[in-house]
Amino acid sequence: MARSRPGPHGDPGLQPERTSLAWGRTMMALVTVSAIFLRWLPAHGFPILLLFAVSSAAALAIYLTQRRRYSTSSHGIARENVDADITAVLWTAFAGVVLGALGIGVVLAA
Repeated sequence: MARSRPGPHGDPGLQPERTSLAWGRTMMALVTVSAIFLRWLPAHGFPILLLFAVSSAAALAIYLTQRRRYSTSSHGIARENVDADITAVLWTAFAGVVLGALGIGVVLAA
Protein backbone atom coordinates (compact mmCIF):
# COMPACT_ATOMS: atom_id res chain seq x y z
CA MET A 1 0.00 0.00 0.00
CA ALA A 2 1.43 3.39 -0.99
CA ARG A 3 1.87 5.95 1.75
CA SER A 4 0.92 9.56 1.21
CA ARG A 5 3.78 11.99 0.94
CA PRO A 6 4.00 14.06 4.12
CA GLY A 7 3.81 17.82 3.86
CA PRO A 8 6.71 20.13 4.67
CA HIS A 9 6.02 19.58 8.34
CA GLY A 10 7.05 15.90 8.08
CA ASP A 11 4.00 14.21 9.61
CA PRO A 12 1.06 13.24 7.38
CA GLY A 13 -1.35 13.04 10.33
CA LEU A 14 -1.05 16.55 11.69
CA GLN A 15 -3.57 19.35 11.80
CA PRO A 16 -3.45 20.48 8.13
CA GLU A 17 -4.74 17.08 7.01
CA ARG A 18 -7.57 17.05 9.56
CA THR A 19 -8.50 20.62 8.70
CA SER A 20 -8.43 19.81 4.98
CA LEU A 21 -10.78 16.88 5.59
CA ALA A 22 -13.15 19.12 7.56
CA TRP A 23 -13.25 21.70 4.76
CA GLY A 24 -13.85 18.85 2.30
CA ARG A 25 -16.83 17.66 4.34
CA THR A 26 -18.20 21.20 4.45
CA MET A 27 -17.82 21.47 0.69
CA MET A 28 -19.60 18.15 0.14
CA ALA A 29 -22.43 19.21 2.45
CA LEU A 30 -22.89 22.39 0.42
CA VAL A 31 -22.90 20.42 -2.85
CA THR A 32 -25.51 18.04 -1.39
CA VAL A 33 -27.65 20.95 -0.24
CA SER A 34 -27.35 22.48 -3.72
CA ALA A 35 -28.75 19.30 -5.22
CA ILE A 36 -31.60 19.29 -2.70
CA PHE A 37 -32.42 22.89 -3.62
CA LEU A 38 -32.74 21.86 -7.26
CA ARG A 39 -35.10 19.11 -6.18
CA TRP A 40 -37.29 21.78 -4.52
CA LEU A 41 -37.41 23.94 -7.67
CA PRO A 42 -40.83 22.65 -8.90
CA ALA A 43 -42.44 23.23 -5.50
CA HIS A 44 -40.96 26.64 -4.65
CA GLY A 45 -40.26 28.18 -8.05
CA PHE A 46 -37.35 30.24 -9.26
CA PRO A 47 -36.43 31.93 -5.94
CA ILE A 48 -34.92 28.58 -4.97
CA LEU A 49 -32.25 29.19 -7.62
CA LEU A 50 -30.85 31.92 -5.39
CA LEU A 51 -30.29 29.33 -2.65
CA PHE A 52 -28.72 27.01 -5.20
CA ALA A 53 -26.40 29.79 -6.40
CA VAL A 54 -25.24 30.75 -2.89
CA SER A 55 -24.57 27.16 -1.76
CA SER A 56 -22.84 26.27 -5.04
CA ALA A 57 -20.69 29.40 -4.91
CA ALA A 58 -19.66 28.64 -1.32
CA ALA A 59 -18.74 25.05 -2.25
CA LEU A 60 -16.75 26.27 -5.26
CA ALA A 61 -14.93 28.87 -3.15
CA ILE A 62 -13.91 26.19 -0.66
CA TYR A 63 -12.71 23.95 -3.49
CA LEU A 64 -10.68 26.70 -5.15
CA THR A 65 -8.97 27.84 -1.93
CA GLN A 66 -8.33 24.41 -0.40
CA ARG A 67 -4.80 23.94 -1.75
CA ARG A 68 -3.68 27.41 -0.60
CA ARG A 69 -5.19 26.87 2.84
CA TYR A 70 -3.46 23.49 3.23
CA SER A 71 -0.10 24.84 2.06
CA THR A 72 -0.26 27.84 4.37
CA SER A 73 -1.14 25.69 7.34
CA SER A 74 1.45 23.05 6.54
CA HIS A 75 4.26 25.59 6.14
CA GLY A 76 3.09 27.35 9.31
CA ILE A 77 3.60 24.14 11.28
CA ALA A 78 7.09 23.79 9.83
CA ARG A 79 7.85 27.37 10.95
CA GLU A 80 6.03 26.80 14.27
CA ASN A 81 3.83 29.82 13.58
CA VAL A 82 0.29 28.99 12.43
CA ASP A 83 -2.42 31.60 12.11
CA ALA A 84 -6.10 30.70 11.88
CA ASP A 85 -7.78 31.35 8.54
CA ILE A 86 -10.40 33.66 10.01
CA THR A 87 -11.40 35.03 6.60
CA ALA A 88 -12.44 31.61 5.29
CA VAL A 89 -14.42 30.86 8.45
CA LEU A 90 -16.19 34.23 8.35
CA TRP A 91 -17.10 33.85 4.65
CA THR A 92 -18.45 30.36 5.29
CA ALA A 93 -20.47 31.61 8.27
CA PHE A 94 -21.76 34.50 6.15
CA ALA A 95 -22.84 32.04 3.44
CA GLY A 96 -24.68 30.00 6.09
CA VAL A 97 -26.50 33.08 7.40
CA VAL A 98 -27.43 34.15 3.86
CA LEU A 99 -28.71 30.64 3.09
CA GLY A 100 -30.80 30.69 6.26
CA ALA A 101 -32.27 34.12 5.53
CA LEU A 102 -33.01 33.24 1.91
CA GLY A 103 -34.56 29.94 3.01
CA ILE A 104 -36.88 31.72 5.42
CA GLY A 105 -37.77 34.18 2.67
CA VAL A 106 -38.59 31.42 0.20
CA VAL A 107 -40.74 29.56 2.71
CA LEU A 108 -42.64 32.69 3.78
CA ALA A 109 -43.21 33.68 0.14
CA ALA A 110 -44.77 30.31 -0.65
